[in-house]
Amino acid sequence: MWRLKIGEGGSPLLRTGNGFVGREVWEFDTDAGTPEERAEVERLRREFTVNRFRTKESRDLLLRMQYAKSVRHPADFSTVIKLEDDEEVTEETILTSLRRALNQYSALQAHDGHWPGDYSGILFIMPLLLGCENGLHIVFGQIFSLHVTGTLDLILSSEHRREICRYIYNHQNEDGGWGTQVLGQSTMFGSSLNYVALRLLGEVRGHDDALAKGRGWILSHGSATAAPQWPKIWLSVIGVYDWSGNKAIIPELWMVPHFVPIHPARFWCFVRMIYMSMAYLYGKKFVGPITPTILEIREELYNRPYSEIDWSKARDSCAKEDHRYPRSPVQHIMWAFLNKFVEPTMNYWPFNKIRATSLCNIMKHIYYEDENTKYIGLCPINKALNMICCWIENPNSDTFMKHLPRIYDYLWLAEDGMKAKVYDGCQTWETALTVQAICSTSLIDYFSLTLDKAYGFLKNSQVLQDLPRNKSFYRHRSRGSWTLSTADNGYALLLMSKISPSLTRDPIKEERLFDAVDCLLSFANKDGTFTSYEPTRTASWIELIGVKVDYKKKLDEPLILNPSESFHNIVVDYPHVECTSSAMQGLITFRELYPKYRTEEIKNCIKNAAMFIENQQKSDGSWYGTWGVCFTYGAFFAIRGLGAAGRTYENSQSIRNGCRFLLSKQHSAGGWGENYLSSETEAYIHSENPHAVNTAWAMLALTFAGQTERDPTPLYRAAKQLIKMQQEAGEFPQQEHVGCFNSSLYFNYPNYRNLFPIWALGEFRRRILAIKDRNVHALR
Repeated sequence: MWRLKIGEGGSPLLRTGNGFVGREVWEFDTDAGTPEERAEVERLRREFTVNRFRTKESRDLLLRMQYAKSVRHPADFSTVIKLEDDEEVTEETILTSLRRALNQYSALQAHDGHWPGDYSGILFIMPLLLGCENGLHIVFGQIFSLHVTGTLDLILSSEHRREICRYIYNHQNEDGGWGTQVLGQSTMFGSSLNYVALRLLGEVRGHDDALAKGRGWILSHGSATAAPQWPKIWLSVIGVYDWSGNKAIIPELWMVPHFVPIHPARFWCFVRMIYMSMAYLYGKKFVGPITPTILEIREELYNRPYSEIDWSKARDSCAKEDHRYPRSPVQHIMWAFLNKFVEPTMNYWPFNKIRATSLCNIMKHIYYEDENTKYIGLCPINKALNMICCWIENPNSDTFMKHLPRIYDYLWLAEDGMKAKVYDGCQTWETALTVQAICSTSLIDYFSLTLDKAYGFLKNSQVLQDLPRNKSFYRHRSRGSWTLSTADNGYALLLMSKISPSLTRDPIKEERLFDAVDCLLSFANKDGTFTSYEPTRTASWIELIGVKVDYKKKLDEPLILNPSESFHNIVVDYPHVECTSSAMQGLITFRELYPKYRTEEIKNCIKNAAMFIENQQKSDGSWYGTWGVCFTYGAFFAIRGLGAAGRTYENSQSIRNGCRFLLSKQHSAGGWGENYLSSETEAYIHSENPHAVNTAWAMLALTFAGQTERDPTPLYRAAKQLIKMQQEAGEFPQQEHVGCFNSSLYFNYPNYRNLFPIWALGEFRRRILAIKDRNVHALR
């Protein structure tokens, strides 16, 4: 039976800077579990499979089974609330709901203080990890007397492989294809990679089975020649697509002087890291051994014999399901020049010497990134790419071997099977939000141990040192920051929560808070805005090509640079409402505690950040949310940030417009529901069913805008909707994924379903009590 292990190492190859705090790894134990528990696991798996076309999102039930034994049910916390349609919500009703929710949610907290969970939803990540491992597995077989075991058998047990296949089959669509993500239609991106992953795992195609249907979808939609750029590169690496069918990704770009606007160091860190490894593989034209399985896949993916495919024509082919961001005429000219002139030239003397130097230079950066992320990588995609690059350089090297045990950091198990996480987790981000949610409830005394553990996790997860030679490798400062996931990941965000020192036995020292603020201010752009990981680095380049960026729409991305047909806004790290609001709130909290520290800089940053948020508001009163779905998410951060900066409903037209927008979208039953396609269309798309997280975001935004004091009726209706959605155990339901990435990819934040409804109900109740207290004092 599978067990989740938290904060453990287990291999001499692993490296950590803080004792593996936050690390999550699923391990299979043949002796674990009672017969009843194993039967229950199988029941949950069957139930998901039977209902997979109606409910695509898993509920993380295996995690909950493991943690169920620790659930505490005090008598006054166990009352199940059943509200009738004509029944009013009272302060006591909300209190009972909060106690039940927090009791259950606290039981899901790991011993190190964070809340583990299923941070997944993107379907192409697992095939990439598998493609990496299987390609290496085959090569190891060649090296070790054709013994076909290699890294696949070293890393993935038969139980791992069984659960991975279960997941891929469970998320195959009714038409036979696979989507790029759990939500949405089938695409060539998802279908080609998941089909190949199953074949590499040993699955054999029958006449009328899932694999046959998958192949049928691929062939009926143009074959794998119609895959977008990223799948083409991965298929080339394993030897089922020819490198000549790819648009050139020249490694020499990394050799241009840093001041040149097209230097990759100026790109968003995700595209920089992923395309760096892709450039190395393209420059090498690396192909794994051509085994019988590879030869079979070559014939299965195409409508014509592999030897007869016109690869130069395939280079520009892309299925309509994937072709979301067509290339501009300027791009076509640029790619034609690179493929027909630049790339051929770099393969002949003396220019091949430049190619060799460029590849060595890229490997220096890859080694640096691997070492300084403890071989986790920025994300699973560049981790898998870097792993292949290290193997190519030296298959027996420590730099390659240290990658292997970190594969487990990206695997997650639920009732739908084993999947790849979007990142190595969102432990720090969700813990910081949870602390704020619990503090809003005024139930701190009841859950002081939960808060103390969460605070300890945040304290132990702070990044304490800058990376060595960080500027030489284009990395921003990190000392004082927190990451999205774990400190070992190393990529800095910044989170600050206001917690009274009396709530914890060992508060963070002042010096570390000063480091945090110094780091935060270093992230600020010149106009006081904030991006996701680094200050925007591409302003001069945008002006150079004459493209004026409209931050409200972000549709004017420099089309010369973005090489992907599938992903939007991946070159520039744009300022975001959510990032700017969060940073501003952190600075305001800090200023309350230390008003004399960097006073003018903090004052100006807050002023400019608030102006940016106001300027980002659309004409209908909404704010676009980049990292969540979508306008309810944007409104929550925008209104809370403006409120922290001193804006109120009375003195801010932006807040008044924002409230009107939200109230206009409220369901008649009291909730909010927003379809994930809002992120793509950049217009609010109404969902017929209320969503607990969308409802909580809208409710919080209105509460922070003073709706409780003006007219609490909409909030009472929203609270009633949340309480009616609350499940018997006290949790709120798992619904459609609300995490978003670049208006293109959608995934699950595992704890949003609980922490935001708790926060919304807690903040509303706190304000109801404050009004009552004021009224009592007024009568006296």
